Amino acid sequence: MTTAISPTTQELGEYPPGQDPLPSWNEGSAKRSIINFVRGVTTTGDAHFVKPEERIAVFDNDGTLWSEMPAYFQAAFVIDRLKALAPQHPEWKDKPLYSAALQGDMKTVAAGGLRGVMELVAITHAGMTTDEFAKIVEEWITTARHPKFNRPYTDLIYQPMLELLIYLRANGFKTFIVSGGGVEFMRVWADKVYGIPPEQVIGSSIVTKFEMLAGVPVLTRQPELNFMDDNVGKPVAINLHVGRRPIVACGNSDGDLQMLQWTAAGTGLRFGLLVRHTDSVREYAYDVSPLGRLDKALAEAGTKGWTVVDMKQDWKRVYPFETGK
Repeated sequence: MTTAISPTTQELGEYPPGQDPLPSWNEGSAKRSIINFVRGVTTTGDAHFVKPEERIAVFDNDGTLWSEMPAYFQAAFVIDRLKALAPQHPEWKDKPLYSAALQGDMKTVAAGGLRGVMELVAITHAGMTTDEFAKIVEEWITTARHPKFNRPYTDLIYQPMLELLIYLRANGFKTFIVSGGGVEFMRVWADKVYGIPPEQVIGSSIVTKFEMLAGVPVLTRQPELNFMDDNVGKPVAINLHVGRRPIVACGNSDGDLQMLQWTAAGTGLRFGLLVRHTDSVREYAYDVSPLGRLDKALAEAGTKGWTVVDMKQDWKRVYPFETGK
C-alpha cells in the first residue's frame, strides 16, 4: 500500500504561469499534495498512473463540501418540517427529542446523535411520494436562510473544495458524495451546486415503497430508517453503489474515518484529505461539532500521510460569495 504525502516544493516544482487549478488555495503543503497526487495518477508512463475508469473520488458533504454549523443544514430543514406538521401531531410535545427540536434546542437534539436526527428525519420526511418530497426540499433550499450569514444554505459551499471537484473531474475522475445526510435531500440540489449528478450521491435513507395510487405508480416514503451512511456504513455503501474502491477520499470528522481507511488500504497511490475547521472569523473554529468530532481520524492522518487542510491557513477564501461571484 502506498499513501500520498505532502511533498516539498522542490519535489513538485512551480505551477505553470496562469494555470493554477486551485486559485482559492494558498501555496503550501496541502495544495502541493493535491497537485502532486493528481499529476502522478494521470500522467501516462508514471509509476503511479491510474486508468480513468478507476479514478474514483468520494467526498463527505457536511463540514467537507459545505458548512455544518451551528447544526447540520438538514437538521434546520427537519425543524422547519416539524413546525409545519406539529399541529397534526399534539403527541410530539410529550417526546423530549421532538419537543426540543420544536423549541430550537439543538443541544438536546445533538445529544441524540446522528440516529436521533435520523429519527426526526424519518418522521418528517415520510408520508409522501418521492416527487412530493423533492418539491418540498426545492422550495426550502430556495427560501431558507443560514442564521449567521443570512444567505441560502447552498451559498455556504466551500469555494476551495468546489475547485478541487472541478480539478479532479477535469483529470478524468468521477466524483461521488458519500454522506450521513439524507440521500434524497441532497440529490435535489447537488448537481446544481457541485456538478455531482443524483446517481453519484450516496447517503442515509428511509424505507421507500412502490405503490399504485389512483392508478399511478409512485414511490412513497415510509417513517422507518433504511440505511445509515456513516462511520462503517460509508465503505459498505461505496462498495454497494460504486463497485470500485476509491483512490481519493475527503472528509472532516471521525465519521469519515472508515471511508478514508478503506480507500487508503488499496494498492497503488492513494489520497486522503481532512478539512479542519480553524477559522472563527470567516467560518467557525472547532474540532467538535454538535454531532461529531475530529479526533481519531486526525491522529491517524499523521501516521497514514493524509493531507490535513487548515482552513485558516490553507484557504484564501472560504465561500464563493467572498469574491462577489
